[in-house]
Amino acid sequence: MRRVIASLAIVACSSARTPAPVTTPAPTLPEFVIPNRGSSPFSSVVRVGHLLFVSGQIGTDSTGALPKGGTAAETAEAMKHIRRLLIQAGSSLERVAKCTVMLGDMRDWAAMNEAYNSFFPQRRPARSSFGTTGLALGAHVEIECIATID
Repeated sequence: MRRVIASLAIVACSSARTPAPVTTPAPTLPEFVIPNRGSSPFSSVVRVGHLLFVSGQIGTDSTGALPKGGTAAETAEAMKHIRRLLIQAGSSLERVAKCTVMLGDMRDWAAMNEAYNSFFPQRRPARSSFGTTGLALGAHVEIECIATID
């Protein structure tokens, strides 16, 4: 019995002296899926692991101008831009986990919600919204999102 206890003590002490090697996971670096164009100060879509980060989109039309119709029309155009970018990156609106909405005027909340909700008819992502003192091009709304990708 003493030999068994002594053997166990030796094994316990020897394993305590040599700790298991610590492995550090490789860093996950950003992949610029849709990088900045020209002198743009940001990339439209960046992937980190299984997440896509879509930069804020304002609702410009095909000519680069803000459409007539104010916040609702701009929200619809911004969401179309986001949908197009997600598809181009290999994801979709169905995989959006979080959106952030910036409004030029919080009184436009209802108009933005009506247009926004039409893009997420059933499963709506988490969302934050806030008012600003101004947006690029004098836009009424800007929307950014985070989506998943395999």
